[in-house]
Amino acid sequence: MNLICVGINHTTAPIEIREKLWFSAEEIRELLPVLRERFATECVLTSTCNRTELYMHPSAPSPDTAAVWKFLADRKNAGGQVGGEHFYVAAEGSAVAHLFSVASGIDSMVVGDVQILNQLKEAYALAQESGTTGTIFNKLFSHALHVGKRARTETEISEGAVSISYAAAELASRIFDDLSKRAALLIGAGETGKLTAKHLTSRNLGKLLLANRTRSKADELAEQLHGSVIPYEEFQNHIHDVDIIITAVDAPSYVITAAHLKRAMKERGNKPLFIIDIGLPRNVDPEANTIDNIFLHDIDALNHIIDNNVAHRREQIARVGEIVAEEAATFIGWHDSLQLTPTIQQLREQFESIRQSEVERLRHDFPPEKQEEIEMLTKRIVNKILHTPLVNLRNGTGEHSKEETHRKISVIRHLFGLDKKAT
Repeated sequence: MNLICVGINHTTAPIEIREKLWFSAEEIRELLPVLRERFATECVLTSTCNRTELYMHPSAPSPDTAAVWKFLADRKNAGGQVGGEHFYVAAEGSAVAHLFSVASGIDSMVVGDVQILNQLKEAYALAQESGTTGTIFNKLFSHALHVGKRARTETEISEGAVSISYAAAELASRIFDDLSKRAALLIGAGETGKLTAKHLTSRNLGKLLLANRTRSKADELAEQLHGSVIPYEEFQNHIHDVDIIITAVDAPSYVITAAHLKRAMKERGNKPLFIIDIGLPRNVDPEANTIDNIFLHDIDALNHIIDNNVAHRREQIARVGEIVAEEAATFIGWHDSLQLTPTIQQLREQFESIRQSEVERLRHDFPPEKQEEIEMLTKRIVNKILHTPLVNLRNGTGEHSKEETHRKISVIRHLFGLDKKAT
């Protein structure tokens, strides 16, 4: 199998190096045909914040992988900052297993990353659009997407929140079964607060109110999330109107006190109120936890949930690894079968060529009436010589036949000089 992966990721380079090798979709679209022309018969380039990887079926039997990574670095004018120590190379079956590990989420910075599967899908679509995939890579990347889906279906590798914003939204979903009937108030339009609000609205939140010191930021976010803006100075008057509060403001003291909440709970008939305080310092008086039907969670509480979820995901790595190994063996077996038929055909052609040459050389030694008999006799001899080895090559020797097939094909092609003959 002639398959290579040349890459850089979070384990081999810091962010200041990785970002120099980040390629946009448009850059990838332009680059793929050039890569195919210079290095490969088929190729796919994927680039995210945590990795840039080129998968290729090299056009040369022994590709110069250093030339590949140097080309990628030079393309981004990063040759002076990026070196060979930042790159890794995986070949043949290891490249297949690596791709499947990436797709399944066990090679991600955040174990079980749910975004990487879509990112691989987009990279594959770009390569198809650019015409740089063929029989092998269409099969390889379709198989990788299958592995990713299987890992997430058969294991819990992607279960549980592993970010503050996602953990907050997940907790809210546990408190309230149907978010479509609930209203939320976001106080502060910082990055984590925005992400939390986005996660909530993606879960079919019924209504979103936004309050921010800078009105324009609130207006911009409200347009994105189809929410409504209220004046920052008046948000305390709306506490009783919502079921979920997200606070993410920079303030020297509590912006929501226990007194505010006691009054609001009376006005809302003591219905449950879920509060996510992600401010530093905290925005909500901790005494809120002493009030009935108020569920207050700060960053420490959310981090505890995240730590438990990360540990649980790591426990799934071994099981996902088994799926990756199983699926890699299946793909390698399929790939080896592509070589099996032409190898058998070339071997038969070689033996037939030898037979014909020898019969022709000695034809004058036999009378005309024996010519047909000599033809049949020599053909039978060749068929009998080839029968057993070809049957064993097709069928293998048992349960390890997939692993043995590639080795057998390589040995046969080397022994009989089939590769030299093909060139």
